Amino acid sequence: MRVEPLAIPDVKLLTPRVFGDDRGFFLESFNANSFADAGLPTEWLQDNHSRSAKGVLRGLHYQLTNPQGKLVRVTQGAVFDVAVDIRPASSTFGKWVGAKLSGDNHQMLYVPPGFAHGFLVLSETADFLYKCTTLWHQASDRSLAWNAPEIGIDWPLDGAAPTLAAKDAAAPTLAKAEVFA
Repeated sequence: MRVEPLAIPDVKLLTPRVFGDDRGFFLESFNANSFADAGLPTEWLQDNHSRSAKGVLRGLHYQLTNPQGKLVRVTQGAVFDVAVDIRPASSTFGKWVGAKLSGDNHQMLYVPPGFAHGFLVLSETADFLYKCTTLWHQASDRSLAWNAPEIGIDWPLDGAAPTLAAKDAAAPTLAKAEVFA
């Protein structure tokens, strides 16, 4: 598996080796030894799977306490996946990185604790899977505005407004959000 740091080095793009033939393909999406060698978590406490329609934007989500590291991937369809550094002491605070993840490219993104995370569905539908290093904690669940001007994420919206959950539509900008101490 190839592990590449993105413009914010704590966020990693993972590209597994894919073995394919006329029957289909095989890939290893997780191997504890390979992950440990790459400095990535090897203990995951929760797996999630969502299916969303084209134009759905989920996020930007994070947990204020019990922050989650996430390993995210798409098994069907395509998304534009984003991580935003919301650690005030970080030199990349308020910066974002993004990657196109798809069922075709098989890439994964590791989003460490201390980041807000979200994605926009680019295909008709997308199945999105993610492993989390801690359990979901409702009381500390937070959202950050997907269009916060201080962050300036370049979402590939093609002029269309995204479909948002009510909590995401009402999420505060970075200047008003609760962030990590």
